[in-house]
Amino acid sequence: MPARFSPIGIPVTLNRRRFVQGLAAGGVLAGLPGLLHAAADRAPSTVTGAAPVLRGTEIDLVVAESPVNFTGNPRMATTINGSIPAPTLRLREGDTVTIRVTNRLREATSIHWHGIILPYQMDGVPGISFAGIAPGETFTYRFKLEQTGTYWYHSHSGMQELTGMYGALIVESREGEPVRADRDYVVQLSDWTDEAPMQVFAKLKTQSDYYNYNQPTVADFFRDASTDGLKSAIAKRKMWNEMRMSPTDLADLSGATLTFLMNGTTPAGNWTGLFRRGERVRLRFINGAGNSFYDVRIPGLKMTVIQSDGVDVEPVTVDEFRFGPGETYDVLVEPKDDAYTLFAQAMDRSGYARGTLAVQPGLTAPVPALDKVEWLTMADMMGAMGGMAGMDHSAMAGGMKDMNHAAMPMQHNMPGMNHGAMAMDHSQHAMAENPLDKASQTVRHARTEYGPSTDMRVDMPRTNLDDPGIGLRNNGRRVLTLADLSTVGGPIDPRGAEREIELHLTGNMERYAWSLDGLEFGQSTPVHLRYGERVRVILHNDTMMTHPMHLHGMWSELETADGAFQARRHTIPVQPAQRISFLVTADALGRWAWHCHLMFHMDAGMFRQVVVS
Repeated sequence: MPARFSPIGIPVTLNRRRFVQGLAAGGVLAGLPGLLHAAADRAPSTVTGAAPVLRGTEIDLVVAESPVNFTGNPRMATTINGSIPAPTLRLREGDTVTIRVTNRLREATSIHWHGIILPYQMDGVPGISFAGIAPGETFTYRFKLEQTGTYWYHSHSGMQELTGMYGALIVESREGEPVRADRDYVVQLSDWTDEAPMQVFAKLKTQSDYYNYNQPTVADFFRDASTDGLKSAIAKRKMWNEMRMSPTDLADLSGATLTFLMNGTTPAGNWTGLFRRGERVRLRFINGAGNSFYDVRIPGLKMTVIQSDGVDVEPVTVDEFRFGPGETYDVLVEPKDDAYTLFAQAMDRSGYARGTLAVQPGLTAPVPALDKVEWLTMADMMGAMGGMAGMDHSAMAGGMKDMNHAAMPMQHNMPGMNHGAMAMDHSQHAMAENPLDKASQTVRHARTEYGPSTDMRVDMPRTNLDDPGIGLRNNGRRVLTLADLSTVGGPIDPRGAEREIELHLTGNMERYAWSLDGLEFGQSTPVHLRYGERVRVILHNDTMMTHPMHLHGMWSELETADGAFQARRHTIPVQPAQRISFLVTADALGRWAWHCHLMFHMDAGMFRQVVVS
């Protein structure tokens, strides 16, 4: 059989090995060919693996191009002070900080302080909160820190985040950390592509599954026919073909083009954090990826989650957690052995980031094999599926093999199909008593749902928060879910909602269009909030992808389906066919961004402006 070639023109076997493992010395360049020589003469090699730490109330940051080599192909990265990740900023609660950012690029840049509550003029979103930082200019950010915890910062310009412009921001408590730890490490996960981001975007617009090498094969069909029966296997393919979708469409980009990084280090480079036996170690996990959800675990070592998105939560001990771009989790571990692997596999199982905790340099622990790729289920496509909101969705991970899939197609540009006729009596499940499920009984889709930016809808979304998601259900490990999170101290604002705002997360995979209520940014009008009001926001995901939704400037207080407070977040992942609600107090005047934190989804249109006045 001839070798299959990747989109960048090299055999897939070599491509996957190169991009999954990377180079052991990924940030150090030698013998740069061609045009990179001149750039290398102007800039030293990029520092990776151990971000410098900056403290104090006055900080200078310089944005420039620096050479990197993660894969054997030298490239130029966008860096801050010449490092990937950018310097870790360790600031103190209550301080007013002055951060001067100088732009040495040939294009405009910006820095957004992700999760930090500050005046909107300091939020760093070009075209919304300020004009951006022009080449050769210095912009001075000045704001007071009124919170503590693990946050991060990144560019909000021109996809520079994907080319290396991100770093950790730790706000230390003025009273001292409430949780004791002997060691404290930032573990920032990201993804890198040797391709120019706009080139990647153009490929996705041309063919949305360009990088998806996990598509169903003939071998998969015969395996399904053997285990589930020929009729079921045919019905399953018929369903997906009718919808013109792939059941493995979990991520837009994959290991075909991405190298997955931990603290700016490739898996082969193996970032290592040291500890002494008997110590308690705090790991501050930050997902700074442009496009990748990571499933994180440390084989042989339990993790106790103590913080989510910078906010203290009641401790919960798990084996694994999933988080998307923008999210952060702080965990405590108490290692007993000499070495452990920090393993973060991409949600589509096309690769992983990897590091080590060890008692001395050079020690390693076994690296697990990637979990098998799992197909999206009927629950991921249709949510509650006719009123089955209370059932265990993890039980459906096997693909609903006993059901006739062909008889239950998703609404996919089929306006004549009545999903309501498929529903059971909702009263059987006590759904009418809670505000979220009550709203879901009345279809309130956007008027544009059959327009060119939308190719599917979910009439019966699920509202449960206890689903770890595709690929993590019933895997034999204790996996964190949103239902496990409980913010210490309860909500900031005890008031109930004065009104509700509902938005549908919409998309068209064939066009690679992403939107809110079927309207891409530029076609939409801002969401207006009155200063001081308390608003319930309902996000209804009509797509087959999980979207990490980030609202700038204000906290999003996640609630359960029956309206009980769950957790305070700045980025909320909304799973396929899921309906989530949270409360927002509009306590920050100004213009704010609200978007999916998957970079290409945001740039394709899943973005709104919020105006508080």
